[in-house]
Amino acid sequence: MKFGPRELMVLVLIVAVPVASYFLVFKPQNERIRRSEAEIHHKMELLEKLRAETQRTDDLRAENKRIEERIKDAEARLPTGKEVDNVVRQVSDLAVDQGMESPAMKSSKPIQTVGYKEQPLEMETKGSFDGFRSFLKELELLKRITRMPKMKLRREGGVNGNIEADFVLSIYFLDERAAP
Repeated sequence: MKFGPRELMVLVLIVAVPVASYFLVFKPQNERIRRSEAEIHHKMELLEKLRAETQRTDDLRAENKRIEERIKDAEARLPTGKEVDNVVRQVSDLAVDQGMESPAMKSSKPIQTVGYKEQPLEMETKGSFDGFRSFLKELELLKRITRMPKMKLRREGGVNGNIEADFVLSIYFLDERAAP
């Protein structure tokens, strides 16, 4: 076989077609495929983040619902301004039932907060220490929300076991004007 210019031209053409195909067709196509795969990977990451956020949103909705229920439960324990007298009567009855003297009460001005008020009552009573302890236990079991920010106990006279108690009892109640 002779290797002349025509054969050389055919050989160059045979080699040039695949090389040109690589640079003109396959290399650009491979670059588009690589970019598409990178874009798909990026979109998959975004989709996974969105799924996580959606799950978090569902969790937050459930938590908000639990918080709303707890708020409703707390509000159910708050008397209205008209019912505060009933709570004061209950507290007085509790003290008497536990063997204490009927408490002397002095009402202070209600403290306004958002959505509810706090009615501080300065109270004084006398009786046995065990009776006062029982009174505090019963007070804690009341369905209404109360707190005792100040308390002072003194021994009554020279009698062992008897005390004089001065304390402030705060009763929380709904402010009808601020309630929705």
